[in-house]
Amino acid sequence: MSHRAYLFSLRIGHALRDTAAEGYGRQQLTKDLLAGLTVGIIAIPLAMALAIASGVPPQYGLYTAIIAGFIIPLCGGSRFSVSGPTAAFVVILYPVAQKYGLGGLLIATVGSGVLLVMMAMLRLGRFIQYIPEAVTLGFTAGIAVVIATLQIKDLFGLQLATMPEHYIEKLHALMLAADTAHWPSMLVAAVTLLVMFKWPALKLPVPAHLPAVLIGTLTALLLNWFELPVETIGSRFQYTMQDGSSASGIPDMLPSFSWPWQQPGADGQLLAWSSQMVKDLLAAAFAMAMLGAIESLLCAVVLDGMTGRRHSANSELLGQGIGNIIAPFFGGITATAALARSAANVRAGAQSPVAAMVHALVVLLALLLLSKWLAYLPMAAMAALLLVVAWNMSEAGKALHLINTAPRSDIWVFTVCFSFTVLFDMVIAITSGIIIAALLFVKEVAEMTKVTDVTESPKLVPEKLAEGHKIFRISGPLFFAAADRVFGELSQLSKHQQSVVLLMDGVSLLDAGGLVALDKYISACDKMNCHIMLVDLQFQPLKTLAKARIRPVEGLLSFYPTLHEALRLLPKKELHPEHSLQNTLTESGL
Repeated sequence: MSHRAYLFSLRIGHALRDTAAEGYGRQQLTKDLLAGLTVGIIAIPLAMALAIASGVPPQYGLYTAIIAGFIIPLCGGSRFSVSGPTAAFVVILYPVAQKYGLGGLLIATVGSGVLLVMMAMLRLGRFIQYIPEAVTLGFTAGIAVVIATLQIKDLFGLQLATMPEHYIEKLHALMLAADTAHWPSMLVAAVTLLVMFKWPALKLPVPAHLPAVLIGTLTALLLNWFELPVETIGSRFQYTMQDGSSASGIPDMLPSFSWPWQQPGADGQLLAWSSQMVKDLLAAAFAMAMLGAIESLLCAVVLDGMTGRRHSANSELLGQGIGNIIAPFFGGITATAALARSAANVRAGAQSPVAAMVHALVVLLALLLLSKWLAYLPMAAMAALLLVVAWNMSEAGKALHLINTAPRSDIWVFTVCFSFTVLFDMVIAITSGIIIAALLFVKEVAEMTKVTDVTESPKLVPEKLAEGHKIFRISGPLFFAAADRVFGELSQLSKHQQSVVLLMDGVSLLDAGGLVALDKYISACDKMNCHIMLVDLQFQPLKTLAKARIRPVEGLLSFYPTLHEALRLLPKKELHPEHSLQNTLTESGL
């Protein structure tokens, strides 16, 4: 299939179909099973930690990895992407969970899935590449800062009843609670971070966060033995059993079907619908869909580079949309492709989407068999894990490189996106960043359009022209941001001239704004009795003029295919006899 066909293709299960068409046997299945097992083990603590960071109990992260993690590779367009809860969504999901609870979060997730399906149907996958890198780095770094800030409470074991909604208020609340710091929690977090930083030096195939969380858990158990309790998943979270009684930790049961709007709100009661709630959840759904599309397609591009394969952008959006529509009916929160887990999937030898589906089954087995043990995971260790995740997703090296080497306009875009993500929200950040980037790009392109007087250029004009005749060369696109300035400048230069030749071989674009500016210039030249000669027009400007029915006007406007033909009609400068003799002697070498 051609590259263009991949860009525009839209099929459910595109990647799985391609795998089957190429041939899939026992060898590929064995590699997929091993890769899925590896990534599934990696995903278990991450899924729980990201659910907690998003403001919901940890089992909902596992439900997401199970349901969405299975459906998206089954229906999507990328062979190697592994989907589930990701750190990028925390900045969007946490405020929704705080205000509208699990029910509001699941409803917004369904809405985001519907929007992703619509984006796929409209073939918008290819447009994600038009988002500037400064915008992507800006909101990614901003999300990382927000995630890191949210972990301070559990890292230090602070006693903080609720976390305010806005970032500055969060910092203020954390500072006020600083005197409640709990040193056993800090010790567990420090041990977890130390293991994560030192483990890669051993060059073992086991990912660093698994031994780090395990050693952090053992540290917490040791402290508890000395009657220095550290808060764990089991001590913080409770769930209701089928008989109506409460239990601690994570339920060891399959995710069950339930309508999202029948899940509890932030106050534990059913959601009370209002116009404000609908407005807030729609805004959140839009932000989730946009971020999900960006994250999943950027991940697919990176994986293509690692494997030499190609993904179908629109089919991947379709798979992500279907996964995010279905998962909330089983308790799953918003999911998208996770770059770190997907890269681990490739390095583990994955051959097809089957590996990602196996990863979901591994998480399911962990939920059923290990839930009692998972309850012992300390909150401080989970916070330390997320702190490292935030650092990795910040791409600090790329951000610093951009600040040190990029043009000032890109630095401004990065700064705006970063600041707005931290202080406001991601929708405002991305929207503002793209608008500012577009305006700055238009400004820079407009400044590239120049007018040059080439009347005295011997290469273009071999003979001197008589007084009152000028030749100007226009270089660059004549669009709305540049045309008015260019033709305004030409109006000044055309004063007291009998004729003006506009050499337009360097004009690749003429839009409606350019037509309006040209029309004003023609009117000005008509009043000055100046004849305009348009020369060497490229196809697009010529087509635009023809469509606008710009026709030659005797004595005012004429067209010529080449500069040579226009010069034949212009009067030449008469040389003085003595000057002519001197030129002849010079040319003869006398």
